[in-house]
Amino acid sequence: MKTFSATPADIDKKWIVIDAEGVVLGRLASIIATRLRGKHKPSFTPSQDMGDNVIVINAEKVQLTGNKRMKPNYWHTGHPGGIKSRTTGQILEGAHPERVVTQAVKRMLPSNRLARQQMTNLRVYAGAEHPHEAQSPDVLDVKSMNKKNTRV
Repeated sequence: MKTFSATPADIDKKWIVIDAEGVVLGRLASIIATRLRGKHKPSFTPSQDMGDNVIVINAEKVQLTGNKRMKPNYWHTGHPGGIKSRTTGQILEGAHPERVVTQAVKRMLPSNRLARQQMTNLRVYAGAEHPHEAQSPDVLDVKSMNKKNTRV
């Protein structure tokens, strides 16, 4: 048997829509990261960008388990004494709730150039509207996915 390694000509990218309403953030991010990398495809090649284009809607309605809404997120302004923090709940209720989903997915991907390229295939929207109807995306129902079998 010969090992098959996909080339850019062999890659078939699809568009999928995921509704994040009522879905636990970590499970959602895991499914999205798998789709972005292309690990759900039988012709997966780790060195190629084989993943699909993923559209996430209703990011403001994602669920967090435990006390994760109270978890502080820190950043530094670059000035002396410039440490800032905001809880995850404040970010979800604020002006940019899609950043919580984007950051969770980013942290589930490897830290390399290919992962940065794969993150460009992710589009996250706070509400139910998205401007990608022309691509006729397929709907992926993550609520009905079995916890043991996430590669549907």
